Amino acid sequence: MTFWLILALTLLAILSPAVWLRPSRRDRRVAALRQAARAANVSVGFSRAPLHEAPGGLASYRWRYPQTRPGPRFVLVREAYASQRLKPHDASWRWRIEPLRPLRLETEQRLRQLLATLPDDALVLKSTRDHLWLWWGESLDASAFTELGESMAILRDSLEGEERKRGAPSAPPR
Repeated sequence: MTFWLILALTLLAILSPAVWLRPSRRDRRVAALRQAARAANVSVGFSRAPLHEAPGGLASYRWRYPQTRPGPRFVLVREAYASQRLKPHDASWRWRIEPLRPLRLETEQRLRQLLATLPDDALVLKSTRDHLWLWWGESLDASAFTELGESMAILRDSLEGEERKRGAPSAPPR
């Protein structure tokens, strides 16, 4: 009897590291999410979020602007992670860096629609000349990301060249 007990414990000791290496459900979901993002030409990274006390585990997703039509520079932070000194954008977001020029009405409406649909773990939305960034905890699955990715791409398309659109002279009336 002790022989079989020792044999069973030895087999468990040998097989237990293999069970630990098996990916969890969350790991498989996040891997599928990142694969869907890459398929949509979205870069996934782990750069530090522009927050003073950023929670761990935030991933950055980046949508690229065309080089010939750079985006405006701004940073929006979710209200729960923003200082009360920052200027409010809407009920749940604050400007950390506001665009130099006000956004066009159509672009501002798209931005507000996107902010209203972002998951609760989306903490920072940032636009630079080259990218539109989103820092979040990757709470969605791959199928739900498709809708978010499309909304972000629509906003990116609306924002691209925003500085030139605002500064360009209007066409003369006919």
